[in-house]
Amino acid sequence: MNASRILSEKGSEVFTIAPTMTLLDAARELTDRKVGAVVIMEDGGKPQGVFSERDLAREIAGGGASVLTEPVSGVMSRDLVTAGRDATVDELMGLMTDRRVRHILILEDGQLVGVVSIGDVVKRKIAEAEREAESLKQYIESA
Repeated sequence: MNASRILSEKGSEVFTIAPTMTLLDAARELTDRKVGAVVIMEDGGKPQGVFSERDLAREIAGGGASVLTEPVSGVMSRDLVTAGRDATVDELMGLMTDRRVRHILILEDGQLVGVVSIGDVVKRKIAEAEREAESLKQYIESA
């Protein structure tokens, strides 16, 4: 299982916002889209950052409700964690663990083609464990 297959199963739609959007509007976007993060895009279509629920919580905890009128560009995560379509689930999981992120941007020829979340990775790992358990069960029953 790799990033390409994950995107083909879940869809490759990427929710993006402008860097000028306020934290409040960005929070509404997360809620409306039922996602944990959105990608901030520059005018040229290149990812500039990621804004997540964690970023929102950190800012509100530090500055209270008054931060909700600030632009997302000031608080987004600029250190983008990326992988190619051929990255395996284990590689994606390792990146998430090492970099302490929950979303990885999937690039192809430098273009953003999708986002894989920790939920996507966990879902595939659970399915893999269930398949292995079923195989072992069948092996034991046939012995």
